[in-house]
Amino acid sequence: MRQRLALFAPLMLFVAVAPFLWLALDRDPNELPSARIGEEFPEFSLADLNDPQQLLSAADLRGEVALVNVWATWCYACSIEHAMLNELASLGVKIIGLNYKDNRDEATRWLQHLGDPYAFSIFDASGSLGIDLGVYGAPETYLLDAEGIIRHRRVGILDQRSWQREFAQRYQTLASSNVD
Repeated sequence: MRQRLALFAPLMLFVAVAPFLWLALDRDPNELPSARIGEEFPEFSLADLNDPQQLLSAADLRGEVALVNVWATWCYACSIEHAMLNELASLGVKIIGLNYKDNRDEATRWLQHLGDPYAFSIFDASGSLGIDLGVYGAPETYLLDAEGIIRHRRVGILDQRSWQREFAQRYQTLASSNVD
């Protein structure tokens, strides 16, 4: 009798776990939950990547709808998404860079070589802002409304498909509600 039960144990375990696996198939792995959605961008005081004497803060992120893109030169995926960021910037989308745990000289050379889609870049060498923001790694992109409230987050490459699926409508809605 025990041998028979032992034979069915893996099947019973699979039947118990299968509903959870089925539910997970319908989820986008890039849509990680964020405790910051609906909250203000965290306060910070960090230097501008291109001008170490200029300190930036969360107040610099307010005033218009913008994307905040977490990037680094050590991030291969960031180099893949960079062409899309350049394209969006050329269309008038305001993008703010968050250079994450990087080397300042390498980062400025990288932007000179690949183009600079950023209105400005926050230099977060230690990753302190990234920690406050809940960054998993680079690339990540946040959509902020004009008041600096985080409205959406994407972990992973921002490409044409993810822009259309996740950001375009949200961006347009926020941008049109900001025009008075």
